[in-house]
Amino acid sequence: MIVVTGAAGFIASCLVSKLNSEGFNDIIAVDKFDVPDKDRNLVGKSISQKVNRDDFFTWLSGNARHVEFIFHLGARTDTAEFDYELLNKLNLDYSKKIWRACIDHQIPLVYASSAATYGGGEEGYDDDHSKLERLKPLNPYGVSKNEFDKWALAQQEKPFFWAGLKFFNVYGPNEYHKGRMASVVLHAYKQIQKTGKMKLFRSHNPNFKDGEQLRDFIFVKDVVEVCYFLMNHRSDSAIYNLGSGKARTFFDLVSATFKALDKKADIGFIDTPEDIRDKYQYYTEANMSKLKAIGYTRPFTGLEAGVEDYVKNYLIDNKTF
Repeated sequence: MIVVTGAAGFIASCLVSKLNSEGFNDIIAVDKFDVPDKDRNLVGKSISQKVNRDDFFTWLSGNARHVEFIFHLGARTDTAEFDYELLNKLNLDYSKKIWRACIDHQIPLVYASSAATYGGGEEGYDDDHSKLERLKPLNPYGVSKNEFDKWALAQQEKPFFWAGLKFFNVYGPNEYHKGRMASVVLHAYKQIQKTGKMKLFRSHNPNFKDGEQLRDFIFVKDVVEVCYFLMNHRSDSAIYNLGSGKARTFFDLVSATFKALDKKADIGFIDTPEDIRDKYQYYTEANMSKLKAIGYTRPFTGLEAGVEDYVKNYLIDNKTF
């Protein structure tokens, strides 16, 4: 059995598809299963059982001997969430319980961290454990992820293999349900199809021109390839960056979306919402040398190729991965 938490969500449902394609069909899908729009992400996938996240630890106590691996990808991921109690419950306390269960039952673990932990990038984007204490996330979500990373590293007892993955800006199929938190590719696709135009956030930082804010965009298919690699690698426990290693502009991203739709680019700008304006990352770029140093050699999908795949093979026909 392989456990995937947050299984109906964006990245986790793509991981289930990857596992199925590799012949792993005994999947335990853990989620709250209360968002109908997410249900379609698991349609057609091979899953042995769905377990409500609130019942998971009871289930695990009776089935742990059969569990080969846990991918803990479930979390409250809204970067505009300010309910600290909720973030502590879901992103800290729940993750700590999974960590301890993996120790008790000798189960290897991969869990989701986030590039939001890097804040404004004052300390750079190196996945160096010694820098965690100095990071200053810009929002409560990033704080919750960084607090768990720090807690995990401080533990004397750890799972015999574990890895935390700092996801950068992930885009790709199965994010239809994410609303405001969906990738700019999905927002661009919808706006272009409706109006023929796309509005990007205006820069409120004098060091960046409008549309030239830089992010490390990574295709979700690359993310699940790394997860699968680590499931088989099972050594070199650590926290790892997971981005493409190449920062690109939002203008590049949206231009690629227009091109994938065979439309001429028409890009304008609107003010960044005030509730996120002072918490906005203007530049991220993952240093990927640490993951590559342990033997990950698969090339990452280029931005234009990833956007084309996403738009033409999923968005146009409203398909899932």
